[in-house]
Amino acid sequence: MEEAFYESAVLQRFAGVDLGVAAAPDETTILRFRHLLEQHDLCGEMLDTVNRYLETKGIRISTGTIVDATIIHAPSSTKNSSGKRDPEMHQTKKGNQWFFGAKAHIGVDSKETVVHAVATTAASVADKHMLPDLLHGEERPPRRIWGDGGYQGQSEAIRAAAPKAQDMTCRRTKYKDYVDEEAKRKNTTKARVRAKVEHPFRILKRGFGFTKVRYRGIWKNHQWLCAAFALVNLYQHRNRLAPQRA
Repeated sequence: MEEAFYESAVLQRFAGVDLGVAAAPDETTILRFRHLLEQHDLCGEMLDTVNRYLETKGIRISTGTIVDATIIHAPSSTKNSSGKRDPEMHQTKKGNQWFFGAKAHIGVDSKETVVHAVATTAASVADKHMLPDLLHGEERPPRRIWGDGGYQGQSEAIRAAAPKAQDMTCRRTKYKDYVDEEAKRKNTTKARVRAKVEHPFRILKRGFGFTKVRYRGIWKNHQWLCAAFALVNLYQHRNRLAPQRA
């Protein structure tokens, strides 16, 4: 009991809430605050503000960009007040399994693994369609664009969004009559860089528990994701941000 109270007191000090003086905000107040954030796209501003803060600490978005996407599940049941599934969520097939929900697309700095761009769509939207929205446009040699096979053939889209960037997305290796060993070797080399994009997703899903959408509709969940990835960026670099002890 004492340990639980101590943890609660620590959280109170961190959030700046003194329950001994003023009552904690009720659910309606929190809901109105969330709607205000959504109305003015302030969660996207949170992500940009966190990244500017990281830059002052020497953690800069200055190299290439790794792009990827992950599926966020949504309830497929119709046992709700409307009797329908969320109309903005859709299903998609990955491998031999079907998924219903949304998809979070991110652009990550290839050196610092800082998430600098977030896009949210229905799960049925192909990864390649959101590629231009995930680039900051300043990528240039030796700064490159890294992506898996889902972004193959998007060289023109990359040149339009980042004219000086080099396309390093994976290429097809298996054909009807043979396997392109040279392309396979290059894909293996590219995969060592692309693996960094999985770190933010792991923190989001395993650390923060965001494996299912929080709300109905794409926009509301997009705002939540922007705020979550801002926290992911801080969490990834927490050791570099913490004050050094003598």
